[in-house]
This record gives sequence, C-alpha cells and structure tokens, in this order.
Amino acid sequence: MTSISFDEALAVASRDEAFKATVYATNTLLIHKGIYTQEEFQTLFVEWVEKEQAKRRGDPKKVAD
Repeated sequence: MTSISFDEALAVASRDEAFKATVYATNTLLIHKGIYTQEEFQTLFVEWVEKEQAKRRGDPKKVAD
C-alpha cells in the first residue's frame, strides 16, 4: 500500500469520504486508547440507527428513549 500525506488524502477524498475517514479515525483512536470498547461503540451505533428509523416512522415512544 502506498503511503500518502494527510493533505494529499484530504485533497483526493470526496466530502463524504473525508467524513467517513474522520469517523473511522476517531473511533479507532478512542477504542485503542481505551475510552470505549468496540461493544460499547456498536451498542451506541445501533441505538442511534434505531432512533433515526423511529423518527422516519413517526414513533415518538422510541425517539424519546
């Protein structure tokens, strides 16, 4: 794999890719530093997705949790 600089990576990444890379790097760093575990991340990820789906369905009970 070829190594490129941060500035080069930022220049070639689309806005969506740059956002995804930021989330990936942040989560990876926080997990490696022991701030939270992979399991905790996955639990919160699922929680967020469920809330977003409830919003789309108009389910106020699920959104309020």
